[in-house]
Amino acid sequence: MAEDMHDLLARQKAAHLRDGAPTAAQRMERIDRCIGLLVDHRVEIEDALNTDFGARSKEASAFTDVASSISTLKHAKAHVQKWMKAEKRPTTPAILGLFGAKCEVRFQPKGVVGVISPWNFPVNLTFTPLAGVLAAGNRAMIKPSEFTPATSELMARMFGSVFSPEEIVVITGGPDVGQAFAGLAFDHLVFTGATSIAAHVMRAASANLTPLTLELGGKSPVILGRSADMKTAAARIMNGKTLNAGQICLAPDYVMVPEEQMQAFVTEARAAVTAMFPTIKDNPDYTSVINQRHYDRLTGYVDEARAAGATIVEIKPDSEDLTQQEHRKIAPTLILNPGDDLKVMKDEIFGPVLPVKGYATTAEAVAYVNAHDRPLGLYYFGNDAAERETVLTETTSGGVTVNDVVFHVAQEDLPFGGVGPSGMGSYHGHDGFLEFSHKKAVYSQLKADIGPLKALRPPYGPGIRKYLAGAIGR
Repeated sequence: MAEDMHDLLARQKAAHLRDGAPTAAQRMERIDRCIGLLVDHRVEIEDALNTDFGARSKEASAFTDVASSISTLKHAKAHVQKWMKAEKRPTTPAILGLFGAKCEVRFQPKGVVGVISPWNFPVNLTFTPLAGVLAAGNRAMIKPSEFTPATSELMARMFGSVFSPEEIVVITGGPDVGQAFAGLAFDHLVFTGATSIAAHVMRAASANLTPLTLELGGKSPVILGRSADMKTAAARIMNGKTLNAGQICLAPDYVMVPEEQMQAFVTEARAAVTAMFPTIKDNPDYTSVINQRHYDRLTGYVDEARAAGATIVEIKPDSEDLTQQEHRKIAPTLILNPGDDLKVMKDEIFGPVLPVKGYATTAEAVAYVNAHDRPLGLYYFGNDAAERETVLTETTSGGVTVNDVVFHVAQEDLPFGGVGPSGMGSYHGHDGFLEFSHKKAVYSQLKADIGPLKALRPPYGPGIRKYLAGAIGR
């Protein structure tokens, strides 16, 4: 398999050199082929995801993996011609421009981009980076997750039906294949997944000095201000926490709520979940946990917190026994004021378990967030403009949604990415085009060999001394 991957990479690199940078029309046509795959295979994608998860809403899959991917691809197609244009820059010193010198930035394809996509939204997190990869004129090799084998095999067939291996190819396999894939000499590598795995990916890529985009995760906090509408805030927070059963890199990972409003939040969270999911066990709208290992991990968080004396609020109909079920469904579960020594407050949760911590002042909530790794997302709810600005100014995160959760990722004209342990680099829209392009600086010198240029060459005289006096002076 390693030899095959090297051969495929060599073929794509050779094709890139042979054919040169694709035209805008060629890039749009490749994007169109991707859109066609999603439209034509919608039902198969929904079925494959349902198979891989054990139970996953077909409507949720159509929304998160199909429709959202199409939207991203259409945005890239609509703007790629404009993005490709060279960008004019001023000359230094400006007088050179007055005489006809020129500065510009040209955007070239990097070549072959590797894409390692995760299991939680395996289709979306393959096609969304591809929008930028293809808009920038690159070719791609894709390694999807082994945790979603049916979806990975389907994507391999899908891409193979409309793309040659010299354009886009999917390579399936387990961790060993993934490790070898990360070590290939790509011109750029995109990895979406856990921070712990990213360290191994970065180490493998470093052997080839491969540029990286890492979209990771972390513990994305919610700061619930005293001015927030509690009913609306709780409904939006719980919607974000139960979408895909919380298996989202941007899912709210813990909520900071004013101490005196803790019970009000619990009441409204319970009401919101009950309205969305009157049942859990056999509800086709409620997604299962991806596998037994993750199920055991999540239930272990709750068990540890319960043993430590934390209050556990399991939001489900009293008559439903989720210990006896065909699939691995976990009811939305609140853990009130857990200790910071618990695993649920140390690890990225990636499931429908939500710690809720009380705070006395905004400064206290901000300090708590800042005492931990910088998250991929941060969410503030409230109508206090000064407090909102305090939160936005004094915290650092990959992105922010105000008065909702997750939604900033859906904005095509905003960069999406993390900071520090939550990632590096960003993509989506124009930022994705720039991420996967080589920004080539081009300076065109004056044709005439005028005095200022001659002054820069020996023998040095009054001309350069005059220039230095001006350049070095205050």
